[in-house]
Amino acid sequence: MNILIIGAAGMIGQKLTKRLCSHGKLDGAAITQLTLVDAVAPIAPTCDSIIISTQVRDLCAPSVATSLVSLRPDVIFHLAAIVSGEAELDMRKGYQINLDGTRYLLEAIRDEHELDGYCPKLIFTSSIAVYGAPFDNTISDDFHLTPLTSYGTQKAMCELLLADYNRRGIVHGIGLRLPTICVRPGKPNAAASGFFSGIVREPINGQSAVLPVVDTVRHWFASPRTAIDFLEHATTLNPDQIGPRCNMNLPGLCASVAEQIESLRNVIGGDAVARIHREPDDQIASIVAGWPEQFDATRAIALGFRAEQSFDDIIKVYLEDDWQKR
Repeated sequence: MNILIIGAAGMIGQKLTKRLCSHGKLDGAAITQLTLVDAVAPIAPTCDSIIISTQVRDLCAPSVATSLVSLRPDVIFHLAAIVSGEAELDMRKGYQINLDGTRYLLEAIRDEHELDGYCPKLIFTSSIAVYGAPFDNTISDDFHLTPLTSYGTQKAMCELLLADYNRRGIVHGIGLRLPTICVRPGKPNAAASGFFSGIVREPINGQSAVLPVVDTVRHWFASPRTAIDFLEHATTLNPDQIGPRCNMNLPGLCASVAEQIESLRNVIGGDAVARIHREPDDQIASIVAGWPEQFDATRAIALGFRAEQSFDDIIKVYLEDDWQKR
């Protein structure tokens, strides 16, 4: 099996690469070739059984998508994007990377499809930011898409494109509306949601953390480990199982900031909690207020997707997978 990962240098891309190399197969088929692509150099792990190549390429640049698709990957993981806060601050960059890059990729696949029917599996990472207030108490797959950020708008537009190319049989696509991934390892990024990880990660690492919103803010979470499970599982689903509505909400854990902090106290202790400092940020609070809090993932659960059941578990995943490797 030939696999392409676009956005391979990011946290999810790196973890997915390691998982695939560890397993050596995907959906029961041996992985023979793995191409890692990002705007910065991806890290290629040592793996004797898989031919791994890396490319520093910008998906928005002319002919890049065509070049990548000419490799004829069986599965494409499209993870490349700039995050919510950055997309909001730089509208032009957000649309170029988050929308245009996806459109170029789909068009390149269409060109190959018209030659001989080439039709890869395309796993696209969307976001719960495609939804906007006012919200129902629980958001189903059928809730209307009215995003209140440029990032959410860009993801929603990509979902529509994916559904259309999927309908035409050009790709076997699935769009995964990922929960906010927490606890993210490494340094903070520009995502407006970054503090959700920061108020756990930094105190565990003995550092102070800034909390820019009130404790009552609730959100939808899954661990990085679960995110990789989602991506792997998505490749096992066939078009008949997915159906024409190829974009879906994924299961997660609904928790408040206060519950996050209480889990930090339970798992790590009061000293860690004392490292959290409240510094209200109206811009971040405004962005977060435009996000839904809880989802009905009945459809995804019926298809076999699973997530954590407590925030204590999410913290323990960070300790097991990333903390000791810092």
